Amino acid sequence: MKKIINLYKKYEEIINYLVMGALATVVNLAVKYALLFTIFDASNAKQLQIAVFISWVVACVFAYLTNRFIVFKSKSNKIFKEFVEFLSARIFTLFLEMLIMFIFVTCLKLNSNLWIIIWSLVAQVVVIVVNYILSKLIIFKKEK
Repeated sequence: MKKIINLYKKYEEIINYLVMGALATVVNLAVKYALLFTIFDASNAKQLQIAVFISWVVACVFAYLTNRFIVFKSKSNKIFKEFVEFLSARIFTLFLEMLIMFIFVTCLKLNSNLWIIIWSLVAQVVVIVVNYILSKLIIFKKEK
């Protein structure tokens, strides 16, 4: 048990980041499905996109709060600036994911079901790593 605790302490930030990221994904999916199964109709393209957007916003706010307080334990008083930087980074990585999918699935026509799954997973790994780096080095950097 002591080894597990020591291992957790050694990698606390990364473990918390992954756990909170998984929870943000659950929040995203829960909000999206709640909206689509209650007030929105998934077969209506506009309503579907509205549900996707709302769930993305809610998940981003959740991710910001958990990253600020649990993962990086930010003490900054510049909360608005930090939040805008966080959202900007998330928007950047959203476009990065879209670019990866566009290049490999659309342009290179690696668009079988298997390739779509592979490139979706590759894109998610890239997004997770880039989000962590941007959060650690820019958004929640420790003030000296």
